[in-house]
Parts: sequence; structure tokens; C-alpha cells
Amino acid sequence: MTAMAGCLPDTLPFATYDVFSARRFAGNPLAIVEQADRLSTAQMQTIAREFNLSETIFVQQPDDPAHDAKVRIFFPTAEIPFAGHPTIGCAIHLALKSAPERDFETAITLEEVAGLVPVRVSRIGERLQAEFRAPVLPHPPEHGALPDVGILAAAVGLNPEMIGTGAHRPGLWQGGPSYLYVPVRDLEALAAARPSEPAWSRAMEIAAADSIYLYAPLPPGQGADFRARMFSPTAGIPEDPATGSAAAIMAAQLRAAGVVQEGETRLTLHQGVEMGRASVIDLRILTRDGALAEIHVGGSAVPVSRGRVYCPG
Repeated sequence: MTAMAGCLPDTLPFATYDVFSARRFAGNPLAIVEQADRLSTAQMQTIAREFNLSETIFVQQPDDPAHDAKVRIFFPTAEIPFAGHPTIGCAIHLALKSAPERDFETAITLEEVAGLVPVRVSRIGERLQAEFRAPVLPHPPEHGALPDVGILAAAVGLNPEMIGTGAHRPGLWQGGPSYLYVPVRDLEALAAARPSEPAWSRAMEIAAADSIYLYAPLPPGQGADFRARMFSPTAGIPEDPATGSAAAIMAAQLRAAGVVQEGETRLTLHQGVEMGRASVIDLRILTRDGALAEIHVGGSAVPVSRGRVYCPG
């Protein structure tokens, strides 16, 4: 093989994982490209577009040798400062490279564009688990405004009376990325939702965002507190099976609805069910003196494939 212009060697190792799932071919697929220091931003974007998964993470040497890696994360269409399922999957991948065969627990620190992200990784039997602390606490957005209920309902193909449940009302929050949070009254409304133009583009324009995260409370006995769906066709993701960053930022949405109390709140979210890629996301929220203090997101991941990818010329 001949080395391609602008990148030596001409191929880089990659692995794929299914994240927020303890079994393969569920959860959210992730591509991890290693030895990516030689890649330009344009080359990373080209490779992410080639994998065409919701996110691809590129692993580089850390700026601080005390950390495990510097990483950059890309949608098929653009780079993003932080994302949950790439953080979980990459940390588990790096831990496995140096982990013993027996059960273990270790700490991984990733340098992401949004900041340092500490991750605890463990293996108990066959189950691999990781939990990260969100690098940014959610807050009202710097730009954009919350569209009215009529526009939001039309944007996801629902009637306005299907929006909102109990104390849950639509919200717009930022914590790195921005998300529109749209609670719906029941699982039937959640299943019926889908992006719908021209209201979708209008909602994104008003909110200065590119994603809507819908959720509905689950009745007791379902193994989770909420079921969610995340649409982001504007970013090249028709629907995401699991969205760790949205789960972290949802802490602000849940606090506004009175779900999050002083001290520690533990919740479980299901996502991807309607896509046939069921995902389980653990959310741990710490509140001190009435304010969000820490947000932790956890989940499993399993390796699916490995290989080498050509560097774009």
C-alpha cells in the first residue's frame, strides 16, 4: 500500500462499540479512531461522515501527560465539544487496553473540547460499566429562545395537547450543546412523534439549536423513570438511540419540574426503544444549597468490531 498525502501511516486503527447497552447490536454505535494526532479537522470530519454514525471520537496524545487522552468528537456534519456516549465508549476502550482479565475499577481522564472529563470504569464479570462527571453544568442558553408549544408540537408532528405532563413543561438548556426538551403526555405520543417540516426548521431557528429531546414518565415496574427519544436531522442524525449529553443536561429540565431534590437523585432513562436499539442511561444528580452541583452519567458498552481506516488525502 502507498501512503496517502498528508497522513502517515496511511491507515489508522479503529474500533466500534455499542454504548449504553450490555449487549451487542443495541444501544448507540460508536466509532473510535486511534492515533489521530496526524489528522486535520477536515480529515476527521471526512472519516466521521464515512462511518455515518451519530458520533465518531478521535483519540490523540493528551496535552497533559497526567491524563489518558485528548479526544475530539464529530457528528457526520460537524465537531461538537462534548458528548456522552463517545465518552463512555472511549473510556471503556482505553481501560480495556491496559486492564487485567479479572474484575477491575480504574479512572480515565479525557481532555475534551468542553473541558476535562473524569470517568470511572469498572468490569464485574462480563459487564463493563463507566460513569463520567459532566464537564459543564446546564444553564439557560446564551442564544435562542424557547418556541411556543404550538410550534414545538408541529415540529414533532403532534397536537399541542400532547405536550406537557404534570409539572413538566418544554425547556431549552445548554451544557456544551443545547437541547430543546419536550415532555409528552404518554408513551403513545412519544411513539407517534417525528420531525415535521416546516415547523421543525422554524423551531430550530428560534431556539438556535439543532436537536429536540422528547421524554415521557414511565409507570412503575418499567425498569426506568423516563423513556426518551432524540431527533437531530439538522445535524445529520435522524434519531439517536442514546444521548448521554442530553441526559446530563436534562438535570436542569428535571430540576425545573421538581423531580430533583436536595442531595443525591438517581434516575434511569430508556432511549432508542422505538428504533429497536434499546439503551439504558443512568443519571446521578447532586444538588447543594438548592443548585445543581454535579451531574454523573453512567452506562455499559460492548466491543463490536475493529479494523483500520484509510486516512483521507
